[in-house]
Amino acid sequence: MLTTVKTAPILTVHNPVGYPPKISRKQPAPRLDSLDGKTIYLIDSKFDDSVELLKQVQAWFAARMPGVKTQLRQMASYYGKDDPELWNEIKSNGHAAIIGVGHCSTCAPAVSTHAITLETKYGVPTVAIHTDKFVKVVQSVTRMGGLPQSPLVFVPQPVMGKSAAELRAYVEGNDPFTGKPVMKEIVDGLTLGLAASLAGEEPYARTTPRFEEPDTEENLHALFEQNLWTDHLPIVLPTEARVAAMLAGTRRKPDEVVGRMQPTPNRGLWEYTVEKVAVNAVMAGARPEYFPVILALASTGITARGSTSSSASVMTVVNGPIRHQINMNCGIGAMGPYNHANATIGRAYSLLSQNLQGGSVPDETFMGSIGNNYTYNGITFAENEERSPWEPLHVAKGFDKDTSTVTVFHGCRSTTFNLGLRKDYWREHVKDMLLGTDAITAPVLVLDPITARQFVERGGFDTRQKLIRWLHETAEMPAGRYWDLQLVQNYVYSRATLGEAESPKAKYVGVPADTPLRMFEEKDINVVVTGGEANGYWQIMGAHHKATVSVDAWR
Repeated sequence: MLTTVKTAPILTVHNPVGYPPKISRKQPAPRLDSLDGKTIYLIDSKFDDSVELLKQVQAWFAARMPGVKTQLRQMASYYGKDDPELWNEIKSNGHAAIIGVGHCSTCAPAVSTHAITLETKYGVPTVAIHTDKFVKVVQSVTRMGGLPQSPLVFVPQPVMGKSAAELRAYVEGNDPFTGKPVMKEIVDGLTLGLAASLAGEEPYARTTPRFEEPDTEENLHALFEQNLWTDHLPIVLPTEARVAAMLAGTRRKPDEVVGRMQPTPNRGLWEYTVEKVAVNAVMAGARPEYFPVILALASTGITARGSTSSSASVMTVVNGPIRHQINMNCGIGAMGPYNHANATIGRAYSLLSQNLQGGSVPDETFMGSIGNNYTYNGITFAENEERSPWEPLHVAKGFDKDTSTVTVFHGCRSTTFNLGLRKDYWREHVKDMLLGTDAITAPVLVLDPITARQFVERGGFDTRQKLIRWLHETAEMPAGRYWDLQLVQNYVYSRATLGEAESPKAKYVGVPADTPLRMFEEKDINVVVTGGEANGYWQIMGAHHKATVSVDAWR
């Protein structure tokens, strides 16, 4: 008797990864023959006690190389902003620069980007100092920046909160990545010739394949998992037929460029097409009728898998007729996993962010220290416009009521929670919640319709804007306490010292410590109504409004 051996069918699937950016090779500045008699600028990036480590570098030069003159300077604004005035001063009055410390997922890329700018635009030999948690991050940045041989020196993490003696030990010790003495690496980085760089552009763009090699379903699932193209939950394989069906959800052409995205500034913008977005939508289990919403999200260029070490996430709110056309949930359980459209649109946004920006891999392209469970599907829901006492969110953002839109908020690291508004002390209770919102984002009130109507009844806030104005006036903290917050020091204070053109908080610089300070600007506060009126529960989510875009444009 013959036995028939069944073989698994072979499938062809699309590759889900975006197209990497072109890299323009750059040339470093000439190195110095010697540091003796030279002036070296020590540039403080103004993040988490960076200046304290640079003081120890300065002390080392004074003790070990007294012929070297050092100038310790701070960047004018926060670390992410270019400082051409300082760069020109260094070019005119100095011979070399040391910049640091890169010790967060956004400041480390910024520090190395500034170093590349000094090298290639100003002709100043420069060494960047980082902590060892960000080795892969800054190696990626220097490569994408066209100067992979840019000198990088590493010290242990953390720098923040360390004593002078501990930081001196960092400077006088060995680089934990290379094992070589830190100061020898710094001196060598300024005086020894760097490896030659190739001229012209690296032929790197458009290298991502359209399809993977045909294989069995089991092997392809293993491949996607191995290549870190999933969120480690089961996916739908993006076969040719499934991707074609998804593409039928839009009139846009498959090869049309939708946008560009990167995990964090200075990492390089990856490009993606309608078809690449469709591939990730299929993987998430979305349906073709959801595809215009997913394309609109992709078009913002805002990543749902940002690399900030603060572990931010996104929150996505859908408004307009499309809510009902695709049966989104804006009632009971709106923010939970109880609706196919809500769940898969959010997951598609997360997956496309991961794959189309070139990855979201811990220690490489994702540096969120504790992570954020919201990043699985980005908290995606529809606004309950019908039960809200106010105009819909998208109308407040300038759209017609009959336009379908999607709004992206970014942050979602702090959440406070309450039930309704009490008769006597509701104002104080709301203030307590506002003070529990992280100070560098802004409050987004997510209200069940019951609570929304209570704000009207108890506070007289018959318009959304009246409520927002009251929230702005209520969220007050003593100025001394506000300025002492580490996040405020990193991101607000440095800008505020430059004046009101740079920061609305400038008026609070130098005031007595007990002066009431309004934490959030009126324009940054938002209110969304969702939920099914099972009770008047509500919360405040700390998040910035990043974009509201039309969905109709992507139908």
